[in-house]
Amino acid sequence: MKKDIHPTYNKTATVTCACGNTMTIGSTAKSLQVELCSLCHPFYTGKQKIVDTARRVEKFQAREGLKSEAVLTHVEKEAKKAQRAKKKADKKLKSTEA
Repeated sequence: MKKDIHPTYNKTATVTCACGNTMTIGSTAKSLQVELCSLCHPFYTGKQKIVDTARRVEKFQAREGLKSEAVLTHVEKEAKKAQRAKKKADKKLKSTEA
């Protein structure tokens, strides 16, 4: 086995979360910066926290809103189409009776 190829292991590496929580672990790095930890992760807290840096969530919600409006518009169009078909059928029935 080659000598001196392994990184040094630090028993007291510090992990710092974006929420401010710090903990000590063993690692080859002296310090680590993380975005989520067990104190702020939604799985552990039960609260939803959305980190939206590029407005992706807002864009998605806007798209979904447009889709739901389009569905309502489609339903309204189908209702109007059915009303027109009913009027046409009634008119045709009246003309055959007379």
